Amino acid sequence: MKIVVLAGGTSTERDVSLVSGSMIYKALKSKGHDVVLLDVFMGVDDADVLEPVENTFTQDKAWNKDIAAVRDNAPELAELIASRPESPDGYFGPNVLKLCKAADIVFLGLHGENGENGKIQATFDLLGIKYTGTGYLSSALAMDKCLTKSIFERANVPTPKYFVLKSGMDMRYPSSYPAVVKTSCGGSSVGVYIAKDEKEYAKAVRDAFSYEADVLVEQYIKGREFSVGVVNGEAYPIIEIAPISGFYDYKNKYQAGSTVETCPADLPEDVTRGMQKAAELAYEALSMKSYARMDFMMDEDNNFYCLEANTLPGMTPTSLLPQEAAAIGEDFATLCEKLIKVSL
Repeated sequence: MKIVVLAGGTSTERDVSLVSGSMIYKALKSKGHDVVLLDVFMGVDDADVLEPVENTFTQDKAWNKDIAAVRDNAPELAELIASRPESPDGYFGPNVLKLCKAADIVFLGLHGENGENGKIQATFDLLGIKYTGTGYLSSALAMDKCLTKSIFERANVPTPKYFVLKSGMDMRYPSSYPAVVKTSCGGSSVGVYIAKDEKEYAKAVRDAFSYEADVLVEQYIKGREFSVGVVNGEAYPIIEIAPISGFYDYKNKYQAGSTVETCPADLPEDVTRGMQKAAELAYEALSMKSYARMDFMMDEDNNFYCLEANTLPGMTPTSLLPQEAAAIGEDFATLCEKLIKVSL
């Protein structure tokens, strides 16, 4: 197949996306596919696009040679946007759409804003471009944590208690501390704070509003953290995430050795089944297709709560969905091909 792996972009998860894209690119090449890896925002020079355009996929070029590991901190996006050779006004970089139209499918290795909020999916639907992952509507719903929580409530998906703050409204305080403060549409734990008292809470809210106009304040669940992939409607083995220090923030997600991850998670059988069913219910409630990943917390009494849904889970060396797949005998390249198959 002719495949474009689309990565990068202008979200705070740009670095993560590039590493995901590089791994997907190498895996699909190893399976014999003709693959091009593109940064959706920076694009590719005209000199790298052959005529006819289909020949671009078979040229001898290492499309991932300049991609490094994920850095400790999120990238400086303003500098990136200003550095694009062509006008930064449009989102798609040079030749991106041209190559995507020529591909049999586009593997979306994107994360965060624009990649996961449904805008690219809607654009591709209008242009007749096939892509991996769920559609534009479920992408938009899942990207907005405030909407997601509302849908979870209506569908009886267990989720922590919460309220929403909007920019300009009167300050509202949680009934107890610690409390979790999150940006509504952030990712990779960027813009997530755990406030231990009123002073920390006020600062967390100010910081969260520096990212977005909507902020989610959530009940803090003390306990263990888990994630459950759902592929084609069926839950994968549960993985437990235990950060060595702090919580599962940006650094702990992507720096090797920062967390202890156990898959399958050591849980009673009834809890395992219940959490997997809750993940499948969340997937259904958000009208998802193809694949996604649900994040959970479980308290000391084995009550579990779904925090959010990820429509394009990370595919880096430390990412969770590939580890879950490995637990049932699917290596990384096989998983990538499976995600293409269920998407088609």
